Amino acid sequence: MVILEAMATLALTELLGLPVFDPAGRCGRVREVAISPAEDRARIAVLIVHTKTADRVLPFSSVTAVNHALRTDSAVSSWPKADGSEGLFLLGRDLLDQQIIDVHGRKVVRVNDVDLSQDTSNGHTVLKVSAVDIGARGAVRRLLKGIVPAAVLRNLLEKIPERPIPWDFVDLIETDPARRVKLKIAHDRLARLHPADIADIVEELAPDEREAVFETLDEETAAEALEEVNPKVQKAIVESLPSERAADIVEEMNPDAAADLLADLPEERTSEILQEMAPEEREEVSGLLNFHENTAAGRMNTEFIALPVSATSHDAVEALRHFEGGIETVSTIYLVDSHGTLAGAIPLAKLVLASPDTPLLSLTQEPLISCDAGCGEKQVAELFDKYNLVTLPVVDKEQKLTGVITSDDVISLLRAKL
Repeated sequence: MVILEAMATLALTELLGLPVFDPAGRCGRVREVAISPAEDRARIAVLIVHTKTADRVLPFSSVTAVNHALRTDSAVSSWPKADGSEGLFLLGRDLLDQQIIDVHGRKVVRVNDVDLSQDTSNGHTVLKVSAVDIGARGAVRRLLKGIVPAAVLRNLLEKIPERPIPWDFVDLIETDPARRVKLKIAHDRLARLHPADIADIVEELAPDEREAVFETLDEETAAEALEEVNPKVQKAIVESLPSERAADIVEEMNPDAAADLLADLPEERTSEILQEMAPEEREEVSGLLNFHENTAAGRMNTEFIALPVSATSHDAVEALRHFEGGIETVSTIYLVDSHGTLAGAIPLAKLVLASPDTPLLSLTQEPLISCDAGCGEKQVAELFDKYNLVTLPVVDKEQKLTGVITSDDVISLLRAKL
């Protein structure tokens, strides 16, 4: 049984460097602490001990006491050499100073220390990882370890608030060194964040970590987050993903955002992604690529609700129920005649208050504001400002409705100018 004398819990940095005693006496120091995720994602499996002859692997089951030193009932000569760490996750090497995603704080943080605790639930005592320390306490402990007396350091640390992230919140770890990415908080929790928060987090990560995040998020969440990411980072992410995966994500983006993204990619890469997309989405996005990005047509979304001038409120409600486009475009229902010419716009608020048999034509908002496909960005922004618009329909030379610009498009436009 392990005896943590006066140390029911301890920090990884307190364990690293501890002198190790086998039955014959002092034989080395703790160099690393490791778990074997395939067996138990939290339990300490082995210690790597630096001895005079070599680094050796000490099974933690052989440890009998941990306090100001570590004692074991097995002889150092029986410990195998630490020739490799296959299947092991080394807490010092792979966790300390690495960046992780704090889903509660909605940001990327650095691991300053690791909290270890006893667990006796299985009838014998084991040591388990309980949390990662992302606060000042862990940083101070590491900074002052060996410089100030242990008792003084403990008193100082008690005055510093804890900032732990429970180990249960952390994903299982990739143990292959060739594929290892820095630690990530469980992706199901990450996926529940607002897309803008995911975007902020992704922008703080290294390229391989960004790719890892977008490989694990579902396509819809990945698309929403990608639309919020800085264009330069957005481009880098899509270029790093396999064409099939990138196409799956781009298909879920708003067509205008997808077109803007693909327009920034090398022509060959754009063609690869378009080739992997479903025919309907490919045709829609390809059409938008023909328009100049700084025009109304280049900013418009081709997913909107347009109904015949003879439609009723009931028809509009049914159309809303079956609409699969973005929620930002449903604030206004449009009416078109038999030729597709724009004939009216109905705010969603009016529709909610109308009886099912009310003709939509009687609910139209005046004046009917629209813009030409070639209208410039400045004029688009001015129309939104002048008429307090939520959406702005875009028409071609024959006044046929071809797309809709939404307020979030204008906000993105203005933000890009800052």
